[in-house]
Amino acid sequence: MFELYPWQQEIWQILLKNQQYWRHALLLTGKRGIGKYTFSRQLAKSLLCHSTTTEHIACGACLSCRWFEQGGHPNLHCVIPEALSTDTIAIADQENKGSSSLSKSKKNLSQQISIDQIRYLNDFIYLTSHQKEYKVVLIYPAETMTHAAANALLKKLEEPPANVLFILVTHQIQRLLPTIRSRCQQVVMPAPSTEVSIAWLKQHSINDSELILPLNDFSPLLTWSFVREQLTVPHQYFVDSIKQGQNFDPFALALSLQQIHLSTVVGWLQKWCYDLVSYRVTGRVRYYLKLLPAIQILSKQVDLIAYTAFLRELSTHQKLSYHPLNARLFLEEMFIRYSVMLCSK
Repeated sequence: MFELYPWQQEIWQILLKNQQYWRHALLLTGKRGIGKYTFSRQLAKSLLCHSTTTEHIACGACLSCRWFEQGGHPNLHCVIPEALSTDTIAIADQENKGSSSLSKSKKNLSQQISIDQIRYLNDFIYLTSHQKEYKVVLIYPAETMTHAAANALLKKLEEPPANVLFILVTHQIQRLLPTIRSRCQQVVMPAPSTEVSIAWLKQHSINDSELILPLNDFSPLLTWSFVREQLTVPHQYFVDSIKQGQNFDPFALALSLQQIHLSTVVGWLQKWCYDLVSYRVTGRVRYYLKLLPAIQILSKQVDLIAYTAFLRELSTHQKLSYHPLNARLFLEEMFIRYSVMLCSK
């Protein structure tokens, strides 16, 4: 079944009409949560289809399409970090799932694409394809490749085998080697407008989308995931605690949120601190629109220099949040640091 999000229809037509200008590798770039992985899978499916429509859309009925949907297509190889690829190539779109919560078992799996995964491609890309047809390699998210893995892929891109298309999908193109970027045809994936996002969310029965969307970086898919994964309750507890200012209990808050993926919790605090500083400087907030009265009060306690430094610390915390850690201690340290800043004003 052919499924693209409404905001992807135009780029699909443009890309397929200009297929003759493709190189041996496509690089789909754009912010997280706009459906890049869905798009890449549909593109791979259509390229492998035996009977595409006049619009180059997979028929969904041929043997190739059935193989694709069953996750066993012999001419498709997907390279994904272990923490994401818990099923087959036909796993649900991780952008749909969002990265907001990971099970305990997933936390211990690698978040990176290893050199062994790239080396494993040798047999796939250099041997004859099934029925001598096109072969597709899908790498997602490309920025999670280790340095060794990226260099191993670069060698393949420098001397690409015939009839093989690499599709790289990235949320952070700046983290890719410049030499890899230069050897790919870059495709900037469109992000939906706020109006389109809200309309799409309402079609999926998401209420208060105007208020939830900013908390999820204005991404409709991350917002949908936020509601679907029932993060509204722990997030509300976070809000109720953090807006108390000096009176909140960092230990109780850390205890209650330790089951949520650390990256998500750090993101919540980053947005909260950003709004405190933003209101102090500009009189406006970006994320916590519903909490303007509390922000107006707490922003008076903001030391701009200290908060700017703390926001930089949170960026470091965000990077550390993807490594195996004691979640409770990690959160306690972060919330204590925040509470000390409030008290020092």
